[in-house]
Amino acid sequence: MCLAVPGRVLDIGEKDGTRMATVDFGGVQKEVCLEYLPDLQVGEYAIVHVGFALQRLDEESARQTLALFEELGMLQEEFADPWEQAAVQAGADSPWPFADGPFAGEAAAPQQVQEEGRP
Repeated sequence: MCLAVPGRVLDIGEKDGTRMATVDFGGVQKEVCLEYLPDLQVGEYAIVHVGFALQRLDEESARQTLALFEELGMLQEEFADPWEQAAVQAGADSPWPFADGPFAGEAAAPQQVQEEGRP
């Protein structure tokens, strides 16, 4: 699912000639394009969909919407790591090999495949 989520503008800059902002969505920060709202300022709220700020929103409405989305678990669904979500649905503790063992943080080594007749 892809929601239109309210977020608060933390800072504004330019990237490759495009006006961009860091936007906070209740603790999750993402880079957002401001081309549709060129006069949006730091501290203001906007509804963001697929990386684009689409509409200015007052603070109270933004906070109520974020609280409702969080209560319904929709923020986790929208911003969570898809690998982590798949692992949880499959019943695993972690999507990453060695997450809790002595090799925590190391990538899993690829399995060596031996050709038939070779050692």
